[in-house]
Amino acid sequence: MALKLPANTKLSDIKGITPALQGRLAKLGISNLQGLLLHLPLRYLDETRIVPIRELRTGEQAQVQGEIVHAEVQYRPRKSLICRLKDETGQLVLRFLHFYPSQVASLKEGSCIRAFGEVRGGFFGWEMVHPQCRKVAEDTPVAEALTPLYPTTAGLSQASLQKWVAFALQQAAMDEILPAAIYQHLGLPAFADSLHQLHHPAANVDLASLESRDHPAWRRLAFDELLAQQLSMRQHHERRKHQGAPALAPSDKLITALLRRLPFALTQAQQRVALEIGHDLQQAHPMQRLLQGDVGSGKTIVAAMAALQAIENGWQAAIMAPTEILAEQHYQKMQDWLHPLGIQVAWLSGSQGKKERRAMLESVANGEAQLVIGTHALFQEHVVFQRLALAIVDEQHRFGVQQRLSLRQKGGQPHQLMMSATPIPRTLSMSYFADLDVSVIDELPPGRTPVVTRLVSDARREEVLERVQQACMEGRQAYWVCPLIEESEALQLQTVTETFENLQATFPELRVGLVHGRMKPAEKQAVMTAFSTGETQLLVATTVIEVGVDVPNASLMVIEHAERMGLSQLHQLRGRVGRGAAKSSCILLYQDGRLSETARARLKIIYESSDGFAIAQADLALRGPGEFMGVRQSGVPMLKIADLERDQDLLEAARSIAAELLAREPRAAEMHLARWLGHAEELVKV
Repeated sequence: MALKLPANTKLSDIKGITPALQGRLAKLGISNLQGLLLHLPLRYLDETRIVPIRELRTGEQAQVQGEIVHAEVQYRPRKSLICRLKDETGQLVLRFLHFYPSQVASLKEGSCIRAFGEVRGGFFGWEMVHPQCRKVAEDTPVAEALTPLYPTTAGLSQASLQKWVAFALQQAAMDEILPAAIYQHLGLPAFADSLHQLHHPAANVDLASLESRDHPAWRRLAFDELLAQQLSMRQHHERRKHQGAPALAPSDKLITALLRRLPFALTQAQQRVALEIGHDLQQAHPMQRLLQGDVGSGKTIVAAMAALQAIENGWQAAIMAPTEILAEQHYQKMQDWLHPLGIQVAWLSGSQGKKERRAMLESVANGEAQLVIGTHALFQEHVVFQRLALAIVDEQHRFGVQQRLSLRQKGGQPHQLMMSATPIPRTLSMSYFADLDVSVIDELPPGRTPVVTRLVSDARREEVLERVQQACMEGRQAYWVCPLIEESEALQLQTVTETFENLQATFPELRVGLVHGRMKPAEKQAVMTAFSTGETQLLVATTVIEVGVDVPNASLMVIEHAERMGLSQLHQLRGRVGRGAAKSSCILLYQDGRLSETARARLKIIYESSDGFAIAQADLALRGPGEFMGVRQSGVPMLKIADLERDQDLLEAARSIAAELLAREPRAAEMHLARWLGHAEELVKV
């Protein structure tokens, strides 16, 4: 028996795989035999039987065989190749709108052809448009297994992929790595059997279970992938305990002084998570904690307390926010809270003047600035901290992994606190955030009033305008949010500017403000200050006010074209109202005639629920984990096979088995990681 090749054999070491082919396969993430084995089919063609033409049904995929009895190139109404295929039971039209001379030559009259495609009704009876065709002899046997169709890229044919996957199945070693008892307990088949079943399923297989990925072979590979992810995350979590970080003693003076000055008391949930964070900061290894809390739950004061623990120990802290508006608001709030305590707060943004920026950079570098607040400008190389002990990242899902890592590296190994007002569903927390410790503020401060959500068709805009006028005339304030138009910033600016002008004309008696992302920071801050102090009654804005804006007197939020926005974004925007004692409402304006099914589902969920976790779970189901976290290009390893909704039972199993493996079978765990992640370090979430 010939020796099998190691699965990590590089494609460049395999005879017949040219550099050009290597480049195309690399675009699919395939660099070795293992990559070929795990490049799994999207769907299958059933070429194991030939269907008589008389038995065809509209909409089905079928394979037929017969003789070409007529073929011609027609030029009206558009150029097309039309062939008539005949078997013993009837005739079928093959129609090609794009074709080559070689196809015309092979599909000439008298040729015996086997065609596979989707059947539909045409003017002359059954037809197939652009079927797959090949010349055969009348007695050519049919395929013994279903034909796999793979994800591919330009210049790489299905035939080539099928050839090299078949080579990998034949030549690569596919030995079991982990104890057989693990898979027997879960009722999962062997690794090699699973791959053979998925790449070459037998003709009698349950095709529906294959394509829905409920088949045991799919479940085996989904479990292996989830297990590799869990092992990777746990390794990273354990590795962190062996890295050094400043051990920060509890704050005796500053936190006490801050809490005495506050006009409110902390909720029990805030006190609990503050103790968890404070305990982590006392350790001599880096904290990596995710602080979750619904909109308005009071995460910022908890972050301030963490920063004070670092500052009291003689170190610096940094807070990074995704937008200038939010960064400025953090700066203003921290100034109000910490300046009376003698704390120097600096802030950095990309739009500061040279002189101001130079002064801020100097204060950060020489340690005078004890707390530094900014946007992604904090990543830049020329920002040098004297002694950074704590990095706080607000709305952490908006930053790529490399950006977060860049800030952390500013201080060697500082502690890191990530905050998110987008609740993380349990399945995501168990998988993509398994290397983090998680704290949840699951209680809103007293005095927060529930927000009533209304779905209103754009046809009833006049009624909405009356509601806005009434709220403002009664002494309250309102937001009018225009949608983010991704295709064109200029178009978005035009939309929000036109809305502002229209509302000014409609309400001459009201003071209307305008804020959008293209304004200079000083202009934005002036507008926000005017709204915060009540000088402006109605604020027209883009989604820049999505996070962090806190105006207790604002009791009405109108969101235009709500059908264009995501669930978490709608929930965040709605959280800008209901922050005071007045009864608050959020009106979702939508265009009735343009609602897709997904948009309709989103609006129904946001209308029926105000629970951030329930909304996040629904958002995950609608969008998938990559879009939910905003990490498609951020470097977080995305699952290719497993599905967090469908495979929750496998995720639970992988989570518990990963801990046992690392403790009892560390060598097997390393080999499993090598099989699934190539080199474990490459894809570990940083």
